[in-house]
Amino acid sequence: MVHGADNGQVVWARQVRVSLAKRSLGGSFAPMFKVVITDYVSPPVEPEETIFSGLAKVECLQARSVGELEGRVEDADAIIIFHEVSLTAGIIDRLEKCQVIVRGGVGYDAVDYRRAAERAIPVCNVPDYGVDEVADHAIGMLIACNRRFLLVERGLKKSLEPWDCRVVEPVPRLAGATLGIVGLGRIGQATAQRAKAMRMRVIAHDPYMRPGIEKVLGVEMVDFQELLETSDAVSLHVPLTDGTRHMINSAALERMKPGAILVNTARGAVVDTAALAVVLRAGKIAGAGIDVLPVEPAAAEEPLIKLWREAHETKTNLILTPHTAFYSVEGLLEMRTKSAQEIVRALRGENLLNCVNAQWLPEEMRERVLVGRPPTV
Repeated sequence: MVHGADNGQVVWARQVRVSLAKRSLGGSFAPMFKVVITDYVSPPVEPEETIFSGLAKVECLQARSVGELEGRVEDADAIIIFHEVSLTAGIIDRLEKCQVIVRGGVGYDAVDYRRAAERAIPVCNVPDYGVDEVADHAIGMLIACNRRFLLVERGLKKSLEPWDCRVVEPVPRLAGATLGIVGLGRIGQATAQRAKAMRMRVIAHDPYMRPGIEKVLGVEMVDFQELLETSDAVSLHVPLTDGTRHMINSAALERMKPGAILVNTARGAVVDTAALAVVLRAGKIAGAGIDVLPVEPAAAEEPLIKLWREAHETKTNLILTPHTAFYSVEGLLEMRTKSAQEIVRALRGENLLNCVNAQWLPEEMRERVLVGRPPTV
């Protein structure tokens, strides 16, 4: 569970945000607004309390299920949600005076943003806080799967044999190999830069990308099927939408090279995990690094969890991490700071920077949001 920033972080947050905290519109805010943080964060609440000073009070619900929100969010003026609960249409319909919902993170599939728009509630995210962390994690998983770090570590503990390269054979060279990136937004671009520094060839698929970005990055754009068929590794960096749900299914996995590696640091349901478990168990691809699952916290019956627990016996090259790709001390502080700053803008009637449901909001509200292209991961 996440607790408030340590003392050094608190001092830093106060120094950086003091001017914002002291600013007001010239009058007193009485009573103050109520901001609810639904999950993941527990008191002491910093940097949020510093940023909201004189404007709003904060309540941390520490909810782990939708049911735990009932009767606790209805009177909120603003809501920050992380990733352990959802804001369904039913909950949104009960909000009495909510002016904004901010998803503390990139993906916003846990919020019924269309229903929120119908209720004239902007939904915002923080698309730029953990770019380096997730890109580092994706490349780290790629290297770990390619070099078979955990497969070796698991296998040698009992026998210590063979203590040579036979234990990892075969390991293909990454330099010169092809990395296929699905979704060339902020994190996809950062991942591409890291792969190119390793002298990998990088191809990408992103139907929403502005033309010309691939030239800056030195990346070749291809269609999805070609990416699957030609990549030595595939890294996913897409939001969860109706179009991306289970985009990596049995058919997609069958198109991948037998020696290919799959990395998912995006959203769990982008991958059909049951199909992936079948393919890994059969040895049809070389390995997978997975940071996100369709249902979190992970359940024992999740197909990848079952396979992961048997990895020593089955010699499956599978790495799971518990949704930690986004995290660093600095990244978490940035995410929480930017979430709180967006709340302040909403409560003061200022323009919002990262509104994801602007196109469905009432026309008279759209002037308050800076409408751009749809956010990407």
